[in-house]
Amino acid sequence: MAADDPRGGAEEFSAPATGEVSGAPTARRIVLGAQLRRLREAAEITRADAGYAIRGSDSKISRMELGRVGFKERDVADLLTMYGVTDQNQRTFYLDMVRKSNERGWWHRFNDLMPDWFSNFVGLEESASLIQNYEVLFVPGLLQTEEYIRAVVSHGQPAHLDEQSERRVQLRLQRQKVLFRQGAPRLWAVVDESVLHRPIGGHAGLRRQLDYLLDVTKQPNITLQVVPYEMSGYSAEGPFSMLRFAEPTLPDVVYIEHLSGALYLDRPHEIEVYGRVIDRLAVDAETPDRSRQLISKLRAEI
Repeated sequence: MAADDPRGGAEEFSAPATGEVSGAPTARRIVLGAQLRRLREAAEITRADAGYAIRGSDSKISRMELGRVGFKERDVADLLTMYGVTDQNQRTFYLDMVRKSNERGWWHRFNDLMPDWFSNFVGLEESASLIQNYEVLFVPGLLQTEEYIRAVVSHGQPAHLDEQSERRVQLRLQRQKVLFRQGAPRLWAVVDESVLHRPIGGHAGLRRQLDYLLDVTKQPNITLQVVPYEMSGYSAEGPFSMLRFAEPTLPDVVYIEHLSGALYLDRPHEIEVYGRVIDRLAVDAETPDRSRQLISKLRAEI
């Protein structure tokens, strides 16, 4: 997960007014890494020199500053000294961030099911203030019924789920709780109309999935729009998610998953491209109210 263009250029320490930084360990690592990078650059110290000071290399410093690895208190303490951070309150704040960034998220117990590239996404999803999602094949994962999830995970054979597959179902159900907790993020999802016709889990299962979409979109933080067939395929070639954060140190992130991994995009020109795609989708899709009407109509026809 890259954060090589962190927002803001302030060189002085500035703790958030709440004394807290981003909820999930993944986000905390990125925030802490960005802070350390600013401190290093303000002190005019190279990554190579910083790496040498902690018995490492410039690549280790790079991974730390990008939030891609965990932090050791000893390493961060040594770097703070090298960067001239002597104020005890500042040092305490940073070292507390180290401890919190190394805490295990709820998804840790599912790590054996998740490759690192997806574990990072779950961690960032937990800290997002806005989740924007476009899907062309499936109902967005955060809005799927358990029945629908079971059909997807089992490749259409839910009666034959093994223990590992059952845990995959539980993982997705646990992820969905992010939308219903206190301080939940906003979800703005756009789906191709074909998604609403595809009988994942059979026609009865699809009916119940459509019923659930009608129910869950009554929540004030959940918006769903449907791209009608006549506008399908013009705005985007495939599914993607964009995560936006209230924490200004965290850059917006575009997540694109493929069969063997995922891409994380956060450079300004990449975010600008996908931002324009999202704007186009909002125009091409039916309004939220008309989308609900469309779902109701399709539900009655199944």
